Amino acid sequence: METRQASGQGHRPALRSLTAIAGAVAAVAAVLVGVVLAVVFAATVVVIGVMLSTLLALAALAHRAGRLARRRSGPVGEDGVIEARHLGGHHWVAYGWNERP
Repeated sequence: METRQASGQGHRPALRSLTAIAGAVAAVAAVLVGVVLAVVFAATVVVIGVMLSTLLALAALAHRAGRLARRRSGPVGEDGVIEARHLGGHHWVAYGWNERP
C-alpha cells in the first residue's frame, strides 16, 4: 500500500492554489452580477418615478383645465342647465345657448 505524507495532503498543493484562484474568480463574477442587478433595479425605480411624476402633472393639468372650463361656461346655471321656456306642446325655446364663447 501507499503511504501518505504526514500532512495528509499528498500531491495537491497545485490543485489547492487552482481552487483558490477559481474561488476568487467566482467571487468577482458574483460581485459584478450583483452590481449589474443593482444598477438595473435603480434605473427601474428612476423610470417609475419619472412616469409617476408625469402622471401627476397631467392629472393636475386636467383638473385645472376642468376648473377653467367651468368658470368660462357663460349663462349656464350652477348645475349646467341652460335657460328654456315652454311654448306649449312639444315646443321649447332655449336662451343663452348661442352666446357661449
